[in-house]
Amino acid sequence: MSKKNQSRIHQGSPIAEVLKDFIQQNNLQKGIDRAQIKDIWEQVMGPAVHKYTQDIQLQGNKLIVKLSSSVLREELSYGKSKIITLLNEEIKKELIHDLLLL
Repeated sequence: MSKKNQSRIHQGSPIAEVLKDFIQQNNLQKGIDRAQIKDIWEQVMGPAVHKYTQDIQLQGNKLIVKLSSSVLREELSYGKSKIITLLNEEIKKELIHDLLLL
């Protein structure tokens, strides 16, 4: 940890600010987003959709979701923009711009 960050810790900075700095300096945000989006998918879409979800990948701003049900894939494709909006609201940033259902 740099001296700047060490002095900041000793000055009583809020832990959230220290963690945010650490994440930015070590380029960890993309990995955190990838891990977080899997949990958020389940929260937003519910257990019924999650049951048919085989894989979730975040590639840049594109969320790729592999589903085991072609019927569900077709149904979800009609509401892609709404799903993207709900996921972005839950993650509290404009992370996802495109949704690919496989």
